[in-house]
Amino acid sequence: MPDTSSALGAPTERREGPDKVTGAARYAAEHTPDGCAYAWPVPATVARGEITSIDDTAARALPGVLDVLSHLNAPRLVEPDDANLLVLQDARVPHRGWYVALVVAETLEAAREGAAAVQVDYAEEPHDVTLRADHADAYVPEDTDGTSGEHVRGDADGALDSAPARVDVVYRVPPLHNHPMEPHAATARWQDGRLTVYDSSQGATTVRDVLAGMFALPKERITVVSEHVGGGFGSKGTPRPQVVLASMAARVTGRPVKLALPRRQLAAVVGHRSPTVQRVRLGAERDGTLISVVHEVTSQTSRVKEFVETAAAATRVMYGSPHSRTTHRVVPLDVPSPSWMRAPGEAPGMYALESAMDELAERLDIDPVELRLRNDTRTEPDSSRPFSSRHLAECLREGARRFGWSERDPRPRSRAEGPVLVGSGVASATYPALASPSRASAHAYPDGSYVVRVNATDIGTGARTVLAQVAADALGVPVDRVRAVVGSSDLPDAPLAGGSSGTSSWGWAVHEACSRLAKRLAEQQGQQLPPEGVGASADTAGTADADSEYARHAFGAHFAEVGVDTVSGEVRVRRLLGVYAAGHILNARTARSQFIGAMTMGLGMALTENSTMDAAFGDFVESDLAAYHVPAHADVPALEAHWIDEDDPHLNPMGSKGIGEIGIVGTAAAIGNAVRHATGVRLRELPLTPDRVLAGLARGQ
Repeated sequence: MPDTSSALGAPTERREGPDKVTGAARYAAEHTPDGCAYAWPVPATVARGEITSIDDTAARALPGVLDVLSHLNAPRLVEPDDANLLVLQDARVPHRGWYVALVVAETLEAAREGAAAVQVDYAEEPHDVTLRADHADAYVPEDTDGTSGEHVRGDADGALDSAPARVDVVYRVPPLHNHPMEPHAATARWQDGRLTVYDSSQGATTVRDVLAGMFALPKERITVVSEHVGGGFGSKGTPRPQVVLASMAARVTGRPVKLALPRRQLAAVVGHRSPTVQRVRLGAERDGTLISVVHEVTSQTSRVKEFVETAAAATRVMYGSPHSRTTHRVVPLDVPSPSWMRAPGEAPGMYALESAMDELAERLDIDPVELRLRNDTRTEPDSSRPFSSRHLAECLREGARRFGWSERDPRPRSRAEGPVLVGSGVASATYPALASPSRASAHAYPDGSYVVRVNATDIGTGARTVLAQVAADALGVPVDRVRAVVGSSDLPDAPLAGGSSGTSSWGWAVHEACSRLAKRLAEQQGQQLPPEGVGASADTAGTADADSEYARHAFGAHFAEVGVDTVSGEVRVRRLLGVYAAGHILNARTARSQFIGAMTMGLGMALTENSTMDAAFGDFVESDLAAYHVPAHADVPALEAHWIDEDDPHLNPMGSKGIGEIGIVGTAAAIGNAVRHATGVRLRELPLTPDRVLAGLARGQ
């Protein structure tokens, strides 16, 4: 039976589910226009230098090869804000894997063979790809967005020196890669001066705007379609090289061109989570009350574009303390450009902060949950603004109740099952509640159906379904009478799916449009609608982005139980529980999916995911899913996700906060704290692999 509920929060099934499981949903690389050609990129094989010659003779002689593009013959582009997109424009090689040529052919196989036949010579230069906290080139970036740079409150160092209890520790998080199931792909076609692109992107409006600038075209002559996207986790949050390369190749050949980036190349061209070296110093009274918090982060950026992994940003809002200093420093290296990865900043930063809080709790012999409760705060420490809602304490208490925390023996190594040591840990989580301006339209038709249109992007979150629920709620009609159309830049402009702000931003505009439509329909009550129906639209510019007197954040608590095999060093997560306070939950089914997915990603961050930069070669060693270990089903227990419904009137018309990222934020710390409880060993570098566990057990510390 169809789900006729219009109530927000109902566990409505995903609208696109049947299309996905039957294969009817088409992704960027599954669009094949008539006459479609295929492209394959050629990556640089040096870590830094300049191209001295390109010989494409052998490639062009191969059957099926149509053209070979390089900086010698590629169309000239207008420089974009993101220099990572300025491909095939000059001879410079800023890092290994930078694209230096593109082969276009009749078939995918011919394009790949042609790419292997292109000969490129370089003048190599010395490179530096090693991140160190004491690197001579490290600098404090300009704080352009309020999250990077350095923030000082009070006398953090002086208060730290006089604190009765202190923790001074360094934590390391390696480079991490997003690795969505769908690789980055684009299919481009030029026709009568118009460019149409099917792109694997988290925001078709943004892609259209960037392409318009780079190709010097009016926006009205470009259509970008991102109807279905097979995951992104931030790596598709801004345009990536495939969409530029496919568009260039289609213009040169006069044919539609399809380009799906090989997975082995993704680590170098679509961003990664920057590695971080984080020094955390906490000073507290003997009762655990924080006096001073100092969080210093060093991360890497490329020489192509500055990117700051703002790992200390969450520290500024997490716990009350009269004195604080949070500092970000970046080191420009000859590495691929870091970029967004699920909960950028918060995920690695809260791993360090929440691990340090656990170390402080142990030093003071205070229960870890109790220590966090004692440092809860009603106002955001750095800004002094009141929180619009903050139910961290409720999350901690409810999580402790569900997890059975009171039965935990606080002593390390207090529970053993043969060679397996069992322990449990806790960590808090936070993520900002964001919203951006969006446009949307709503239409009512004589047959009683409704359609809302907004250029939202469904990256697997269930956006179509939730937006239909928002519309149905505002219109006061059953949800099965509402259809949401998303995923094309020809629809009303909307921000990208990122920063856990998608539903809040798009839903705000949809709610406004439907509220206006409902009012218009009420005024016409009793009248027959015209055949074309009746519509209304909304633009939340000036409203969704207005300054607020409140600090708006979601909060949560993570609890983990692990078993550590003292013979093999293997860590197995046995239980993982998350309890969240994220405003009103708009769809219980899709929300639980998002929470559990993020927790699984946090489990991978804690135990299996790791990328290594080869100092001599200048490239990431783990370049495929065989070497870069994302969690498999066997690694993941039956995860539990729960939430506390918040009534927060200071957010948006739905009263919702973003949920896509907070589930990853505290998971790694909770698991790391559980490993410490199980073994008595504190490991401060992720992931917690068997070799590190065994080395720690051998040291006995």
